[in-house]
Amino acid sequence: MSYKSVQILGIKFYNGGVKGVFNYLNDKGGLLTVPAAPALVTINKDKEYYKSLLQSDIVIPDSGYMVLIWNIFFKKKLKKISGLEFINFFLSQSTKVNNGNLFLVNPSDIDSEINTQYLNNCKFNINEKDNYTAPFYKDNINDTLLLSKIEQNKPKWILINIGGGTQEKLGLYLKDNLSYKPAILCTGAALAFKTGRQGKMPNWMDQIYLGWLHRCMSNPKTFIPRYLKGFKLIKMVLSHKSNTVQ
Repeated sequence: MSYKSVQILGIKFYNGGVKGVFNYLNDKGGLLTVPAAPALVTINKDKEYYKSLLQSDIVIPDSGYMVLIWNIFFKKKLKKISGLEFINFFLSQSTKVNNGNLFLVNPSDIDSEINTQYLNNCKFNINEKDNYTAPFYKDNINDTLLLSKIEQNKPKWILINIGGGTQEKLGLYLKDNLSYKPAILCTGAALAFKTGRQGKMPNWMDQIYLGWLHRCMSNPKTFIPRYLKGFKLIKMVLSHKSNTVQ
């Protein structure tokens, strides 16, 4: 099963609708990553992060800034899909997801409780065995406890809710070391936007490419410097020789 893509910075970005992303993962499994502009500008230095994007089964174009750059300077247009848009669709598919079980990887015990309650209110069936609180991962991820817990029940869906830059590496670690091929969703803060842990983002802000502004307003000390670094992306995209349409 193949799909249309646009290759930017060597990364194959999915070029289609959010339903197609869900259907692909539901049928085939695989690693989904959702890189934002501040993370993409680190690929030259963070080789493990870059590797996780290159080896993902689907990378969705979450960065409105990157999509604008592409659509202004290149003929073939790229459709933006945000992590929040994907999560909104995912939440509407509880019946299909419950058939194969959903496993959560969270940054804290509090997040585990909040995420479980929120998802169960959305008609998912999640209990204690479907949760894992991730430790603080250093450069080389080797979480055999997480592997063992997942292998016990072999859930079809794994939703990773930890920070960007690390979640993708953890997702690739799971993809490379599990004995089967689940759908591994590295959507990071998307669920936190729904639960309010990072401030609830209105859908209209996400749809008009203002997700970055919402983050900067909710936590300016953290996100304003991060997004300022993201402006380097325009030079990277325009100078990269591997940009192609497939």
